[in-house]
Amino acid sequence: MDNAIEQLQELGFGQYEAQAYVALLQHHPLNGYELARTSAVPRANIYTVLQKLEQRGAVVRLDAQDGTRYTPLPPEELIRGLRAQMQSSLDDAQLSLCSLKIQAEPEHIWNVRGYPLLLEHARAVIGAAQDQLTVAISPNEAPALSGDLEQAEARGVSVTTLCLAGCPHECAACRGQIYRYHLAPRDDRRYLLVVPDDSEMLAGEIGPGEQVLAVRTRQKLLVDLSAWHIRNSIALAAILTDLGDRLEGLLTPETRAILGSVGKGELQGSWLEYMRQLLNLSEPKTVSVGKNS
Repeated sequence: MDNAIEQLQELGFGQYEAQAYVALLQHHPLNGYELARTSAVPRANIYTVLQKLEQRGAVVRLDAQDGTRYTPLPPEELIRGLRAQMQSSLDDAQLSLCSLKIQAEPEHIWNVRGYPLLLEHARAVIGAAQDQLTVAISPNEAPALSGDLEQAEARGVSVTTLCLAGCPHECAACRGQIYRYHLAPRDDRRYLLVVPDDSEMLAGEIGPGEQVLAVRTRQKLLVDLSAWHIRNSIALAAILTDLGDRLEGLLTPETRAILGSVGKGELQGSWLEYMRQLLNLSEPKTVSVGKNS
């Protein structure tokens, strides 16, 4: 009983109101005197309490020849009414608050640290998608976000997923139009990129021990760079995989020089050699594109 009283208080009932309603559920109909004695509500307060419960629609007054008695609204009807009132209040609050909201500065960037917080932001970004969602994901994070991606599909959102591990077979975790190419770093880092409606981006790097450094922003330049990074990665991987060894014969000396120059820095060899190593193109490999329903 104490649990029920506490839960009603969490829903906005005063303590005496909750005590009176719970007592009526157990014994009804009762008059004011009987209810005060049964519920331990002071007799001086009981009629004020009953008046408030009537206003809430939680009790019904029964006028009879022997006086006025009260009976409770069935719990399922009470909760249904409270849910409708709460939803209406939430909707009104959202409209009021959104009308006061100042558009965030475009250069505003959130820094995200911690694996649980990264997943929380990813779910929020996925939940905000209305038309399209572009995702680059690793097998570790795919199961954690699969339900959110499935809900996005159910809303009619077009989902494009790049599996960065290039898994040989589709799994139930990735959603939408799935492209599987090994484009993840060849070390103990993992990447997660989520871009909803080309309007926002979340980009995270997960390191050893699930250490996370991520950013989330609506800054247009970073959003476009992230979205096109995923799309260009898919396109380049598809072309390189399709052409295979034939690509060498199609390149001019000038192009080979360019690919060699952009391969400097942390890349080993030319850009083309690095991409072949990343995509495991030294061995025959079949990459398929699938629709996960």
